[in-house]
Amino acid sequence: MKICTFIAVLLATGLSVAGEAAAQQPPTPAANATDDVPEKMPNSTPYGAPISMQKAQQAMQAAVAESNRRGWQMSIAVVDSGAHLVAFTRMDGAHLGSIAVAQHKARAAAEYRRATRVFEDAAQKSAAVLALDDVIATRGGILLIEDGKIIGAIGCSSGAASQDDVVCAAGAATINK
Repeated sequence: MKICTFIAVLLATGLSVAGEAAAQQPPTPAANATDDVPEKMPNSTPYGAPISMQKAQQAMQAAVAESNRRGWQMSIAVVDSGAHLVAFTRMDGAHLGSIAVAQHKARAAAEYRRATRVFEDAAQKSAAVLALDDVIATRGGILLIEDGKIIGAIGCSSGAASQDDVVCAAGAATINK
């Protein structure tokens, strides 16, 4: 009889302590960050006319110059506002896999109207971004914007993601002023 009473008291005390602990927990956030409803549409930069071959080559040449200055070998792709390839180069020594990746980065940036670094940052917080079609969650894809409109994007690959981004930024700087 004493054991049953002891167990009953122990259980009652445990439930009481558990209830108090739950009551003292800080409240959980009402919604996670992806539930926020922005006032304005994000990433709504309008598409403009497609980049010309001349401008695409200028961006690519600036990216190649930055790669050469740093001793990096890259694949560099420029797509137009419809995400279609306009210019491409694979520098001597750039690995073969970088051909498709550079083009993928440029296409993803143009199609989703944002730098591919946004996907990299989002993937570190949640794998949900990886469910989107044609996303590439790594840096090295940057929009080309002229007069407030997207005219294309540049994608670079073969180095570390940070190296790819530096080279793309040099190419994008010829247009994004």
